[in-house]
Amino acid sequence: MFELLGLSLLLAALLTFNSLASLAIAGLWRVAGKLTRDWTASSRARLLFSLRTLPALLAFLSVTLLLVPSYLVYEPRHTTERVSFKLALLAFFSATGIAVSIYRGVATHRATAKLTADWLRQGKPIEITGIAIKAYQIEHTFPLIAIVGFLRPKLFIARQVLELLAPEEIAAALAHENGHLTARDNLKRGLLQACRDALLIIPSGRSLDRAWSEASEEAADENAARQGNGAALDLASALVKIAKKIPPGVRPTMPAGVFLLGDEETKGVKSRVRRLIALSATDYRSGARYDLIKKMLVWTPPIMLLASLAISATSPVLLSRVHFLLEQVVSALR
Repeated sequence: MFELLGLSLLLAALLTFNSLASLAIAGLWRVAGKLTRDWTASSRARLLFSLRTLPALLAFLSVTLLLVPSYLVYEPRHTTERVSFKLALLAFFSATGIAVSIYRGVATHRATAKLTADWLRQGKPIEITGIAIKAYQIEHTFPLIAIVGFLRPKLFIARQVLELLAPEEIAAALAHENGHLTARDNLKRGLLQACRDALLIIPSGRSLDRAWSEASEEAADENAARQGNGAALDLASALVKIAKKIPPGVRPTMPAGVFLLGDEETKGVKSRVRRLIALSATDYRSGARYDLIKKMLVWTPPIMLLASLAISATSPVLLSRVHFLLEQVVSALR
């Protein structure tokens, strides 16, 4: 019973901490997110990713550094306490969420590997300057420029895109894709999906996911704009040309990858084009001092969280109080 009770408490705590923290972070972003409107998209994307993954990190560290040690040290090995129905239900939902997250992660990896293998079989290796990964030309009904995978990503370009775009437009599109590569957006997208799946039935954090997706695309556009004002206009032109060539109702299957138009509808493309035109009309440079402040805002919370939990885990007094709280929780859930 000692092991079963401990496992149930661990799983229930993971779900509870993650859910409450996710709801709090989502509420904080809804109130304070407008304060980041003047930030660069890359800074906003980094902040959103940090906020979205912070609840899962908080739950994991709290359980491993506080709950587990306190339970092992202070709980009698021959405890008479039993796992109540309510506690078992919480543990079941938590375990199901973790299982779903793992299953979808494995399924996404397999689907990505299969898609990559299919495209490599019919693809033609091409040499393209401006990007450091292997590139292939493929035949596809969707006019795509896509980076697939996050461990060994590859670039795939539909033949019709190479015929449609001018060299400077292709260069601008590749600068956009390089922005995704540098930011490791494929990996981040997978981690965000895992955080969302682990919560299972609690729909918190969806607004943060959407905001991060939009910010990551804008950040990649900013990366193209850094190549010069003309590059921003070239990318805008490429977006318009590609959007016009998309067959009605057609979307490529992208289990673990990003492509130039994302999952956007026409409205999304228009918004990006307007922003690129605005970027082309300005001297696009960000101040190093303000970038440092924004990076501190992104990384300070998780670093302080880790440090405080690590220090707390060495305090016998705090661990005994954590165990007292566990006893109260078990009693309340009977």
